[in-house]
Amino acid sequence: MDRPAQWWHRLDDGRIQCDLCPRDCRLHEGQRGMCFVRQRVGDAMVLTTYGRSSGFCIDPIEKKPLNHFLPGSSVLSFGTAGCNLACKFCQNWDISKSRELDRLMDTASPERIARAAKESGADSVAFTYNDPVIFAEYAMDAADACHALGLHSVAVTAGYMHATPRRAFYERMDAANVDLKGFTERFYFQQTGAHLAPVLDTLQYLKHETRCWFEITTLLIPGHNDDSAEIEAMTRWIADHLGLDVPLHFTAFHPDYKMLDVAPTPPATLKRARAIALANGLHHVYTGNVHDVEGGTTFCASCHAPLVRRDWYLVLDYRLDERGACAHCGTPLAGRFGAFKSGFGRRRIPVRLAA
Repeated sequence: MDRPAQWWHRLDDGRIQCDLCPRDCRLHEGQRGMCFVRQRVGDAMVLTTYGRSSGFCIDPIEKKPLNHFLPGSSVLSFGTAGCNLACKFCQNWDISKSRELDRLMDTASPERIARAAKESGADSVAFTYNDPVIFAEYAMDAADACHALGLHSVAVTAGYMHATPRRAFYERMDAANVDLKGFTERFYFQQTGAHLAPVLDTLQYLKHETRCWFEITTLLIPGHNDDSAEIEAMTRWIADHLGLDVPLHFTAFHPDYKMLDVAPTPPATLKRARAIALANGLHHVYTGNVHDVEGGTTFCASCHAPLVRRDWYLVLDYRLDERGACAHCGTPLAGRFGAFKSGFGRRRIPVRLAA
């Protein structure tokens, strides 16, 4: 299923360099990049996972998490294998850290994916489970196929991407959730093998140069990125550089991959982080991976009435009109909205697309 890859160039020493992300992998014949799925074959680069997936599933949009993008709707989700970060705390490590392409158990063309989403009643297709940056060509083609059928495209990503491919990628995305892993260079370098600045660049690019709706998620890991001073600095930066209406999700860590010795995130930590963010003026701050109706509820930024009450992924109450305006005071809510049906709920429905 190899396909020619974009964003690379030849070097004077005979290697080729991948220009997709800041890792700038330089490859000899047959070598793969750090992501494992972009490989040099001959004098070119190929994407080895085009048309292949680790699985498809119908999810609630709130699971991405996106709380201000078609709340209560369903989304066809899929990923491939590999990743361009090396997070020691990865919660999907069996997929993102896989070096075995036999993890890719299903196959589907971009057009088949779009048709399956349409037939399922989903409003969107999400590129998730592992980072779609590394299979950008496949995700972009799938997004084009979705738009042809009136569906939306969603990227769930760490935002670690160079500027040129970033423009092409987000031209096709209707919504994104960007994982802001922490807010210090030390944390990024030691725990993810990456750097903070390119992620902040992506967030500012999304805010100021695209029409893509985006929300931010930070997984709070006890003793690593949950310090009040770090959360204070991060939420002040978001307020100053992205505005007060960008939704921020603080989610709970569970021990996994190379962090089995770290305790789960206490609910009190999530509540503390949310309180700091709200005190810094952010309008929409959520807690995730826990049962917390207060932390899952969307409030009007003007009159503070509860507009969408949630328990985890379950929508309990919905008080917005089709334009996304508050039913109490008429103030528009930041986001993308449509007619609310009944809410997809907590269901997770695996789908097999291969013939």
